[in-house]
Amino acid sequence: MIRARVIGSGACLPSNIVTNDDLAKKVDTSDEWIRERTGIRQRHIALPGEKTSDLALGAAREALKDAGIDAGELDMIIVATTTPDESFPAVATIVQSRLGMAHGAAFDVQAVCSGFVYGMSVADSMIRTGSARTILLIGAETMSRLLDWNDRTTCVLFGDGAGAVVLQAHEGVGDNSDQGVLNTRLFSDGRLHDMLYCDGGVSSTQTAGKLRMQGREVFKHAVTNIAAAIEASAAASSVPLEDIDWFVPHQANQRILDGTAKRLGIDAGKVISTVALHGNTSAASVPLALVTAVKDGRIQRGDLVLLEAMGGGFTWGAALLRW
Repeated sequence: MIRARVIGSGACLPSNIVTNDDLAKKVDTSDEWIRERTGIRQRHIALPGEKTSDLALGAAREALKDAGIDAGELDMIIVATTTPDESFPAVATIVQSRLGMAHGAAFDVQAVCSGFVYGMSVADSMIRTGSARTILLIGAETMSRLLDWNDRTTCVLFGDGAGAVVLQAHEGVGDNSDQGVLNTRLFSDGRLHDMLYCDGGVSSTQTAGKLRMQGREVFKHAVTNIAAAIEASAAASSVPLEDIDWFVPHQANQRILDGTAKRLGIDAGKVISTVALHGNTSAASVPLALVTAVKDGRIQRGDLVLLEAMGGGFTWGAALLRW
């Protein structure tokens, strides 16, 4: 069986760090208020002129270097983002050009915060079917561009950044001992649109709009849906939850991470959390957390890792892989 194995990873964060105290000077909030409700201490915010493609390119270059390959060996680039530089073309094509890659294919995936998991499913399918051998998958966002900086309930939650992995075809034996993606499980429910959305768009207001969220409802659905996705992915490979070494969730809110772990009886020490330092970076949050845990040595080759996320739409999903 052909598996999509991760051979390299990388990340890129804007140099501009905004703390809770910094935000308290602009809106009616405080460090204590934000920390108690979200666990967030700071976030990285793109500087004027710093685009999603800039962050995606930085993560891409780091991932390629880590993989020990150059862009000439890629067959495809997939970027998960909800904050493209322009309405078109895709951010992936901009990254393709800036990497000097003049072959293959490049396109974006839009599933908001679930985008990287959705992109992982697409890349896995492409590699399994032989449509591509080596794929660069990036999650990149400048969510700060969509925020209403007068709305303290949302502007404190989000940050900017990018994370990337290089996936390459690898021959396995077809069981859970294989390195690479073991399965992905994707879900959505468009009826829940009004709980988390952006109030603008090309064909409606001809503007980007601002992010709008019903926080309590999102929290309730996030814990339920993410837990269900974790269980579905584990069950698909007949893997008991206790056998999974690391859980890498979407970094929306520390209380969601804690609530999901408690619901499933997962050891909190197995849950990778970077929300305190990055905030919610949408499609970039899972790969940023993943890269953090790889770089600091927690995630080792051979470990079972489960990625999970939920985003506007609602979309949600999970991916189980052996690192």
